[in-house]
Amino acid sequence: MIPQSFIQDLLNRVDIVDLIDRYVKLKRSGANYSACCPFHSEKTPSFTVSQTKQFYHCFGCGAHGTAIGFLIEYSGLGFIDAVKELAQSVGMQVPEERTEKPAHKTNEGESLYDVLLKAAQFYRNELRNAPHAIEYLKNRGLSGDIAKRFGIGYAPDGWQNLQAVFPDYNKKSLVESGLVIQSENGKRYDRFRGRIMFPIVNERGNIIGFGGRIIGKGEPKYLNSPETKIFEKGRELYGLFQARKAIRDEKKVLVVEGYMDVIGLAQYDMGFAVATLGTAATGNHIQKLLRVTDDIVFFFDGDEAGRRAAWRALENSLPYLVDGKQVSFLFLPEDEDPDTYVRKSKDTDKWETVLFSDFLIRELRSKVDLAKPEGRTKFLGDAKPLVKQIVAPLYSFMLRKQLAETVGITQQELDAEFQIKTQAAPMPARRSAPARPSNVRNALELLVVDPSFKRLADRAQLARTAVAEGSDQQELRALDKLLETLETQPQISKFGEYFRGTEFGELFDSVEAGVLRWQELGFDAAELQAEFEGAWQALIRERGMAAQALKSRAATLRPEDVEKIRLLKQIDTSIQPK
Repeated sequence: MIPQSFIQDLLNRVDIVDLIDRYVKLKRSGANYSACCPFHSEKTPSFTVSQTKQFYHCFGCGAHGTAIGFLIEYSGLGFIDAVKELAQSVGMQVPEERTEKPAHKTNEGESLYDVLLKAAQFYRNELRNAPHAIEYLKNRGLSGDIAKRFGIGYAPDGWQNLQAVFPDYNKKSLVESGLVIQSENGKRYDRFRGRIMFPIVNERGNIIGFGGRIIGKGEPKYLNSPETKIFEKGRELYGLFQARKAIRDEKKVLVVEGYMDVIGLAQYDMGFAVATLGTAATGNHIQKLLRVTDDIVFFFDGDEAGRRAAWRALENSLPYLVDGKQVSFLFLPEDEDPDTYVRKSKDTDKWETVLFSDFLIRELRSKVDLAKPEGRTKFLGDAKPLVKQIVAPLYSFMLRKQLAETVGITQQELDAEFQIKTQAAPMPARRSAPARPSNVRNALELLVVDPSFKRLADRAQLARTAVAEGSDQQELRALDKLLETLETQPQISKFGEYFRGTEFGELFDSVEAGVLRWQELGFDAAELQAEFEGAWQALIRERGMAAQALKSRAATLRPEDVEKIRLLKQIDTSIQPK
């Protein structure tokens, strides 16, 4: 676990404006900076970055957070990797409060990343001395720049070529990294021999494994590294690290079947392709891709094997579908591969893709005769377990409507058969004036604007007037927790990160987003203090009135009355200062 004090220090050193400007061009707008939001499509900028509060917020889609949160959302990194990347950018070393050995370290204390990097450098050097391998790549249409971009190399024939890089060929790290195989009799030999080598890179740019393609005849045609402490095929996508910018620019990602498909498409300026690593697309793959784009297109051969692979991808996608995001399929014509196909049409908007719902219904229909009751019954029986996995409410609603129309029944009848609680059709949200923030919300936001306002608040006063009733109980408890925290840590500034992992984590993310509202109003320090004092006094007043109302209601009831007992319990269940 990374110490919270380090997180605070890191965020104090990082300038969020400099960070975000590397990815999204910012323009000054008053006291803040603005741009079109990188997380949704828009023409008028609603993405705001505050240098004062070191926070970003989109008034269009609601995305908000700190520098760490931006890296997580924009680059698809996990929390720890985002912290490490930020720390590296400002020259800080991340301490880790744990006694167990890091996953990327071997039992000998050596980094698997370092071992794999040395091997990759060896393979790249060997490619220069392998004219037949270079000729193969040229025949596939690859340029030297593309080969360099993806770090392509060559593993020569021979059983122990890696001994040239690792003189101690018996090191455990060579086996743990998957580079070397140790037989039952103890003999060792290189896993990859006589193959074009494709380094597999994670989101941070570290090599975590390899794929090797045999030149000429031999089996298997493609050989991947085995799963290790740092490489899990069901979680990684080949080419994602190199494709992230192109995916954002194109606003879609192509999921193809192999290394050469990814590289071939990149050669034709179609750098937004990734590939699974010899497995069907998993739920982890889908989640990872939907974090970086709203549009996934699976690219498969049009034969039976391609349709089976597409169906597996469909099944694995069902629980991860999101309203407003699209998954579709593109099936290649016979005798085509992805790079020859895109040479004919680089205009992705004109590709004849099959939408997720259409593909699902088409495949289910192909197995039955809908003209007969038995066929319609089987159709619905096959569809039911698929639909039940979809948690996206609007998408589920529309798909059920399409299924009902296909078999000629009403959606209500289908929902009853599928045991889905029927609801009215989702309607577009009605635009209305924004609700006025409550006094407790204003107090929270203003404390985040200026934590020194803590001196103007009395926790004991809050406890005396708080009761266990009302919709703002979490915000009241959060306010009490914030006041308690500021007693011992008055310099805290990044509240969302500080409370991450607690019951208040998401709430403080939202509160920090609301802080921008106060900055936009342009209040000076005296005006902000007056606002806080007014919000605090109004809060104490309204909570006191709520407590008195409960007491008055309780006074009218007999001592043994259940309602009286409940009311008294509500009065007693107050926020107690610690």
